[in-house]
Amino acid sequence: MRGNGKPKISEFTASWTVRMQVAGKRRDFGLGSLDKVPLATAREKRDAIREQYAAGLDPVAVRKKAAGVPTFQKAAEQLHKERLKGWSNGKHRAQWLQMLKTYAFPIMGSLPVDAVERQHILDVLSPIWSAKPETAARVKQRIGAVLDWAYGKGWREAEAPMRALTKALPKIDRSGGHFAAMPYADVPGFMAELRTREGMGALALEALIFTAARSGEIRLATWDEVDLDRGLWSIPASRMKRKKPHVVPLSASALAVFERAKALRADDAALVFPGMKRGKPLSDATVRAVLRRMGHADDPHGFRSSFKHWAGEVAALPNELSEAALAHAIPNKAEAAYRRGDLLQRRRVMMEAWARYCEGETAGSNIVPMVAA
Repeated sequence: MRGNGKPKISEFTASWTVRMQVAGKRRDFGLGSLDKVPLATAREKRDAIREQYAAGLDPVAVRKKAAGVPTFQKAAEQLHKERLKGWSNGKHRAQWLQMLKTYAFPIMGSLPVDAVERQHILDVLSPIWSAKPETAARVKQRIGAVLDWAYGKGWREAEAPMRALTKALPKIDRSGGHFAAMPYADVPGFMAELRTREGMGALALEALIFTAARSGEIRLATWDEVDLDRGLWSIPASRMKRKKPHVVPLSASALAVFERAKALRADDAALVFPGMKRGKPLSDATVRAVLRRMGHADDPHGFRSSFKHWAGEVAALPNELSEAALAHAIPNKAEAAYRRGDLLQRRRVMMEAWARYCEGETAGSNIVPMVAA
């Protein structure tokens, strides 16, 4: 570095300027107008620039960073806006930012994004890490995405400290699966009680159990997907987790639920199980609330596990049948080849047996020979 970096008065703009010679190149830095910045302040600013150069920093970058580092909340909102068009899942688009608003923003939303440290993230995650593991995992991932994005923008000195963070959080016992599932033996009693409940949420939950479908598949079901005469529900690929179309054979019990929903249909509504707002589906929280009001901590998604265990342990059905009903991918190539078709007719018999089990028929009367079917 050459030059003494003395502040000078510009002849044309009447402002303070520091002229530095760095690596043979001249660089000028404005310090403010002459009538607003006294000489003593100009000298202080000059000294700060010289110290930044001595430390190997670019004063322009430092100034831009000081002026433009957003808060964590602003960074998250900007990232969400940038990525919004790339997300095909409407529910994911809506929930991505909402989850941060609920859990992260109250604790660290007002912090500059470069000031967010490991302890702040722990303060967000610790209260929900064991109580709401799936939610906590999503919040953690989204915080990491915001911090890594900010690092790429030059607003942070380092990426998100997620590896060190994981070690500071307690291990979660997932031996029982990701979702709390009701034991299949308890399902008949639960179904008897569920049928005493009124409301679209209870009706949707009943349909979910009879079809072993995912919550989102049920809540977003439309009447143009349902053929009541043939007893088939055809879910398009766009609404399936694996992005492949899925046909659900409807048992007599499931058909009865859809018929009850049809009787409640108003103004040719498209949704089978509409929410309170016109044209809007039920929320997952509404379906889950039915369970909570009945005193159960189980998750609606857990009934898929109840069905799976019943199929293997009570009905002794081939694995490929229950996997096909659940629309699961088959990692075993031999088994996948065996299951080239969707086994629709055999699945229809299975779903009838499951429905009769759910309605309380004895184990001996609800098993239908799959080979004959």
